[in-house]
Order: sequence, then structure tokens, then C-alpha cells
Amino acid sequence: MTPSRVEHVTCLGCGCGCDDLTVTVDDGRIVDVTPLCPVGRSWFGDGSVPSKVLRSGQPVSFDEAITEAAASLTQAQGRALVYLGPEVTSQAQRLALTLADLLGAAVDAATSETAATGLLAVQRRGRAGATLGEIRNRADAVVFWGVDPAQRYPRFIARYVEPAGTQVPQGRAGRTLVAVSVGSERGPNGADVSLDLKFDEEIAALSVMRASLEGHPIEKIPQRIKAAVDIAERLSRARYAVLVHDAEPTEQARNPLRVEALIALAQALNGPTRAALISLRAGGNRPGAEAVLTSQSGYPFSVDYSQGQPRYLPTERGLDRLAAGAFRAALVVGSLPVEDRARAALAKVNAIVIGPRSTEARFAARVAIDAGIAGIHEAGTAYRLDEVPLQLRPPLDGPRSVTETLRALINVVCAQLGRSGR
Repeated sequence: MTPSRVEHVTCLGCGCGCDDLTVTVDDGRIVDVTPLCPVGRSWFGDGSVPSKVLRSGQPVSFDEAITEAAASLTQAQGRALVYLGPEVTSQAQRLALTLADLLGAAVDAATSETAATGLLAVQRRGRAGATLGEIRNRADAVVFWGVDPAQRYPRFIARYVEPAGTQVPQGRAGRTLVAVSVGSERGPNGADVSLDLKFDEEIAALSVMRASLEGHPIEKIPQRIKAAVDIAERLSRARYAVLVHDAEPTEQARNPLRVEALIALAQALNGPTRAALISLRAGGNRPGAEAVLTSQSGYPFSVDYSQGQPRYLPTERGLDRLAAGAFRAALVVGSLPVEDRARAALAKVNAIVIGPRSTEARFAARVAIDAGIAGIHEAGTAYRLDEVPLQLRPPLDGPRSVTETLRALINVVCAQLGRSGR
């Protein structure tokens, strides 16, 4: 069989959502992905996924599995959890919320733990954001705060910092790059300006930078902090400044005030110039879960439907409540959670798992139905880290899609609840 090439494929390996990839398929397997990116290549793999349907670990028909799943969920009405994992389309996420509404369930997501601090800070303060295209076309000063994109977002600099933009025709040569390292979280190599901060100096540096921009100079400050003030003054003279940080956790514990301080600095820069804050995010359409939840319920995470309408419980995470015994059943939509505590909690309830490699769960699921991966096997929509929706062009056929499976489950749940299907 002659290998085939599928162009303009979107990669969900990280939140950059690069949509310019060419994927080569031979004999139903992915054999090449270009341009070369280690994160994207690892995410695509060879595209193979299992296509099993299991009930209590034993093979059953799809209809039997759906009937069993619906029964377990309806019996737990008002005490069920819907967990939105990564690697599913936004269409599938919407269907999962339909089920949560029908079941009076709580909703948690893979982003709830990692993104909560930033989301709550944005709700308190607002946020001056921008699209990645705006960075490429307009930014002439870019600050990487405690992050080197080459490690987890390999093509970020190549796509949005190095190329020429409409307002920066010289590309990288026309931009000032600033690398701020905080403890073990290092900035990128090759920056025009570098600053090393100790862990306990970070918030002081951000606060003094903001104060200087607002006309409140502070005397007698340490030399490293003074260097931060010099950076702030340099940014204030830029036409368009961008602050970039990593919203995903690393091995180093972070000061919980970092995101709020960066938001405040970006807002202060919008006085003397234009500025934006960019939060780097992991892949798998994680930002899509927040976008869909917000559009459907008004809230980005930790939503509870048990009282007949969506309630926002940002301090009560679904997986924590699951571990505490608050639920009798759980529906996992998407890739499985990797945390040991999540797996241990799911093992204690009737767990229904629908998504890529569901039958390989390391806990005893009541029902497990394998499905394809968004962007590899399933078409639809996914969100980039800047909340721009992208159409997915899958290079492979796969097992039954997540959306198709959820539609079937919704119809059976509606029948068991005595409601009309959707």
C-alpha cells in the first residue's frame, strides 16, 4: 500500500495547537510527522489505540455496555461526578455536560487542579490577553517569566517570536527577548536580557516593577530587584510588550501570587504602552474544557448541577469530593487521570470510562469503552492556549468516536429517566 500524506493536521501535543503539520500514514499507522517536534511526535505516536468494550473487565457488546453505564449513572442521580479528561473534542465536552445536567452531577476537569489559581486570579482582576497571532505580528518585547518554551512547547518561539510580523518585519532581530529565571525554573537561552531571581525574590520584583510603572519609585532595593525595575522601564518603551509564563505545574513549587502579580504587571504596562499576558498550557484540548464549561454554565471549572442549576464551587474539587465518598458513580470522558489519588478514588465507585485507552485503566471500571483521540481519529473542534478554536483534521480512522458514544449514552439515560432523547 502506498503511503498517504494528510496536510494541515492540528497537533494537540501541547497548547500551541500547531495546525500546519503533515502526517504520513502507511498501512493504517502514522510513520512520519513534519515539521519535526518532539512533543508532537510523541503525542501522535503511530496512532494505534485499542477498540475494546468491557463490563467489569469482560468483553460485551456496545449496547450492553451502554445500558449498564446508563443504569449505574441514573441510580447515582444527584451523587455522580462527570470528569472531563484531555484528548476529546469540544463537541464531546458539551455532550458530557448534557449528561451532567441530566444526572444532577458535579463536573471536574483535568485542568481544575493546575489552572485554578490562574483562573481565580483572572476572575478577581481581569486579564489583558492576546492571540498568538497578535504576538507574532505586533510584539517587539517578549518576557519569558520562569519558563523556557523549548522544553514543553518546542515550536512556540519558532512560530511566534522568530518569524517576521506585520508590525515587526525584522522578526527576531526586531524583538527584545527577556529571560527571567526564578529558582530552578529557567528562562530560554539566547535572550537579549537575562535576570536570575531567587524563589523568595519573585513577588518583590514583580511588585517593584509595577510600582515603578505607576510612578511610585522605591529606594534602597537589592541590585537584582533594581535590574527588574530596569526591565520594566525597557518594556514601557516597547510598542507592544508580552509577558509569557507557564500555567502548568513543574517540579518547583511556585508562589501562589505569581499569576496575580503578572496580571497586575501587564495591566500596569497598558498605561505607557500596550501589553498582554500569555499563559502557556498543556495540550489535549484542556482549555476547551474551560471554554465549554463557561459557555454552558457560566463557570470555568468545579460546577455542580445537583440542585437543578449550575453552581460554582471553586474550593471544592470533584476528585477531592470523590475521594471523600461524596459520589456513588463517576463518568470519565477522555484520557484517564494519571494521579494515584484519582485512580484510587475511582476504584471505590461505579466508574464509567469513555475515551482513548479506557480499557487499559489501572482501576476496576464498571464499564470501559475505548474511543479515538481528538485530532488523530476524531474530527471536531479544539481550543488553543489563547482560547482560539481550531478545526481538527484527523489523519486516521479509529474506533467509535467519543461523541457518538456519548450520544448513545444520553439516549439511554433519557429513556431510563423517562425523558425524551437528545
